[in-house]
Amino acid sequence: MIEVREAVRHFAGRTGLFSADRVVRAVDGVSFNLESGGVLGIVGESGCGKSTLGRMILGLLPPSAGKILVDGQDLGVLDRRERARLIQPVFQDPFSSLNPRQRVREIVGLPLAAQGALPAAKQRELAMDMLARVGLPDAMADRFPAQLSGGQRQRVAIARALVLRPRIVVCDEPTSALDVSVQAQILNLLADLRKELGLTYIFISHNLAVVEHVATEVAVMYLGRFVEHATADALFADPRHPYTRALLASVLTAEPGIPIPDVGLGDTYPDPANIPSGCRFHPRCPMAIDRCRSETPIPRSRDGRVTECLLEA
Repeated sequence: MIEVREAVRHFAGRTGLFSADRVVRAVDGVSFNLESGGVLGIVGESGCGKSTLGRMILGLLPPSAGKILVDGQDLGVLDRRERARLIQPVFQDPFSSLNPRQRVREIVGLPLAAQGALPAAKQRELAMDMLARVGLPDAMADRFPAQLSGGQRQRVAIARALVLRPRIVVCDEPTSALDVSVQAQILNLLADLRKELGLTYIFISHNLAVVEHVATEVAVMYLGRFVEHATADALFADPRHPYTRALLASVLTAEPGIPIPDVGLGDTYPDPANIPSGCRFHPRCPMAIDRCRSETPIPRSRDGRVTECLLEA
């Protein structure tokens, strides 16, 4: 369903009037395939390139290099309407992603209106049907976003994303702005809709527990690259890259008396404008050896997973 071939996205700019040009390597050579009906969870620290990659898959950002194929079609040659029929987003904040001046039925029907192929009565019928599918009663259709709770607003955003019946949905932190109890409802809704409508998900999140619950496979991203990519069961049961292990060790526990975990990554924060030589994780890696500082690891496939680490060679 999705094939990404060495996708690159760099941003050039300056931090000040007299500063030198900087190139931020947000996505720096990512490749993967995702089968129809799968859920790829993408995890990593803030600034690792997750959201940039999501926007590239949506067609909102063109790649600086590489190719993105959706259902066998090059994303770069599709027009906006064709892309919208194939792939849709669900964003993080359900309030800022909805037009506060439009009623719910207008928001959900907007993708249909943008396609311009259906009469207004049919657009309204399809919008109301999708609202029912996401669990919102007809009485909600004439309300404004400010009159809804956070969970209801996110259901509206999901209905808007699905009203065109796309094949793929990119979910960028879709539950992080919601209460924990509402998070579970939205996650269960997304799981039910995936089975009912045959959807394929790209699921971007900081929450490893959420990713473990929803994903069929997981990619761990660090400084613009996938350093480990495996099925969800395999990755959570046996993480092999040192960064993956550190991420899993950083998960907080609800048990009283247990302090915040020290994962041994130090205080150095990764800078996508200043990629280190060799393995890009070596300045923070507790297992780094001399060759990690000079030799760039290549992705290696073994036991159904891909790992980018010299220690796994």
